[in-house]
Amino acid sequence: MPKITPWNSQCKLRFGNAIALIFTLLLACGGTILPASAAEEITPPPPVLPVSPYTIQDDAGNTVTLAAPATRIVPMYAAFSQMLVHIGKGATIAARTNNDDAAPQSAPVIGTHMRPNLEVAVALAPDMVLIPLGREEADQAALHMERLGFAVARFRLDSFEAMFSCIQRLGILTGAQAEAQQRIAALRQRLDAVAARWQEAGHKPSVFFEIRYPNLLGAGAGGMLHDVLTHAGGRNVLEAHTQAMARVNEETLPALDPDVYVMQQGPMNKAALPPTQRPHFQTLRAVATGRWLAVPEHLFSRPSPQSVDAVEALHQFLYPQLPPLPGRVTP
Repeated sequence: MPKITPWNSQCKLRFGNAIALIFTLLLACGGTILPASAAEEITPPPPVLPVSPYTIQDDAGNTVTLAAPATRIVPMYAAFSQMLVHIGKGATIAARTNNDDAAPQSAPVIGTHMRPNLEVAVALAPDMVLIPLGREEADQAALHMERLGFAVARFRLDSFEAMFSCIQRLGILTGAQAEAQQRIAALRQRLDAVAARWQEAGHKPSVFFEIRYPNLLGAGAGGMLHDVLTHAGGRNVLEAHTQAMARVNEETLPALDPDVYVMQQGPMNKAALPPTQRPHFQTLRAVATGRWLAVPEHLFSRPSPQSVDAVEALHQFLYPQLPPLPGRVTP
């Protein structure tokens, strides 16, 4: 005889099966069963705020964001002023360092890029401060300005690629990104034109670049000067030295025996004698053959758009057998 389940037991069984089915369907659909009190506590996520278009990452790895394009900039290195002028933003320069010949001469002076007067910089209430990366005094100035709430961007300027990257980011911060890209493209085109000339010439002359004399310092492979030499078609005789500047013993200099000797003249090398008047330089091939050149420091040692001018000028000296460079390419 079949087993007969009482009516109330059948109802309980069917009700339990229905609840289990509903629970299974909820889980399959990604549903969540919460008590009423927990459901009431759920709040919507905060709105996603738009990212400012005036945002960059500087060479110290910091994110720098402005609410609007910078209009009052304190460049604590003259190279930054030259870049700003180059992209049509010279009017944003609110101060200048001692040797800054690109900034408006009416702009207040804040000292040198190594020892800036921070009180003057703070009083100008800039919306952006530009700092060269890698100099201890400049790093301290950057920290001071940041503690006071000013936007600070640090840039490394040790090669053409680093300089082009800086120009691009200054274009973002000033709302001149398109102009910056056009200017960079024009500068690259000029460098490419020089490279095409010396690549076909064959022999690359060796070059020694004098940064300071006496206590002779030469350009090593770790700075912008090395990039200028190589882009001009020269071979840096101090390329094995990874620093930007390398100490050189005058008595061992003849062992390097460069084809060309270049000496800068400026604040770092104020009263250097011509190499023809130095006892240990008489045997240098470059001096004996008259293949030495004095160049302005601000043009060669300051990483800026004018560094391309330096490349063109040096290239012409290194390769006198080639015809003069054609007119410069402009954007």
